[in-house]
Amino acid sequence: MPRAGIQFYWRIEQSAAGVPLVYTYVLDPAARTYRVGDVYTGVIEAVAPFPVKVDLTQP
Repeated sequence: MPRAGIQFYWRIEQSAAGVPLVYTYVLDPAARTYRVGDVYTGVIEAVAPFPVKVDLTQP
Protein backbone atom coordinates (compact mmCIF):
# COMPACT_ATOMS: atom_id res chain seq x y z
CA MET A 1 0.00 0.00 0.00
CA PRO A 2 1.25 3.49 -0.62
CA ARG A 3 3.04 4.35 2.59
CA ALA A 4 1.70 7.88 2.98
CA GLY A 5 -1.91 6.64 2.98
CA ILE A 6 -3.16 9.47 0.77
CA GLN A 7 -6.78 8.52 0.10
CA PHE A 8 -7.39 10.61 -3.04
CA TYR A 9 -5.22 12.21 -5.68
CA TRP A 10 -5.68 13.83 -9.07
CA ARG A 11 -3.39 13.69 -12.08
CA ILE A 12 -3.75 16.52 -14.59
CA GLU A 13 -2.49 16.27 -18.15
CA GLN A 14 -2.85 18.28 -21.32
CA SER A 15 -4.23 16.29 -24.25
CA ALA A 16 -2.86 16.55 -27.77
CA ALA A 17 -5.82 18.83 -28.54
CA GLY A 18 -4.76 21.15 -25.70
CA VAL A 19 -7.71 20.24 -23.48
CA PRO A 20 -6.92 19.54 -19.80
CA LEU A 21 -7.66 15.99 -18.67
CA VAL A 22 -8.10 15.28 -14.97
CA TYR A 23 -7.78 11.71 -13.73
CA THR A 24 -8.87 10.94 -10.18
CA TYR A 25 -7.58 8.05 -8.09
CA VAL A 26 -8.87 6.52 -4.86
CA LEU A 27 -6.90 4.42 -2.41
CA ASP A 28 -8.39 0.93 -2.01
CA PRO A 29 -7.10 -0.23 1.38
CA ALA A 30 -8.26 -3.83 0.85
CA ALA A 31 -6.27 -4.19 -2.39
CA ARG A 32 -3.47 -1.95 -1.07
CA THR A 33 -3.37 0.03 -4.31
CA TYR A 34 -5.03 2.93 -6.10
CA ARG A 35 -7.99 2.46 -8.39
CA VAL A 36 -9.00 4.85 -11.14
CA GLY A 37 -11.91 7.08 -10.20
CA ASP A 38 -13.27 9.42 -12.86
CA VAL A 39 -11.75 11.21 -15.85
CA TYR A 40 -12.85 14.78 -16.46
CA THR A 41 -12.66 17.27 -19.31
CA GLY A 42 -14.53 20.56 -19.46
CA VAL A 43 -16.13 20.75 -16.01
CA ILE A 44 -15.09 18.77 -12.94
CA GLU A 45 -17.92 17.98 -10.55
CA ALA A 46 -16.37 15.79 -7.89
CA VAL A 47 -17.88 14.76 -4.56
CA ALA A 48 -14.83 13.16 -2.94
CA PRO A 49 -12.88 14.02 -0.94
CA PHE A 50 -15.21 17.05 -0.81
CA PRO A 51 -17.76 18.60 -3.18
CA VAL A 52 -16.08 20.78 -5.80
CA LYS A 53 -16.93 22.16 -9.22
CA VAL A 54 -14.15 23.49 -11.49
CA ASP A 55 -14.66 24.75 -15.03
CA LEU A 56 -11.51 23.81 -16.97
CA THR A 57 -12.64 25.85 -19.97
CA GLN A 58 -12.28 29.16 -18.12
CA PRO A 59 -8.88 30.92 -18.11
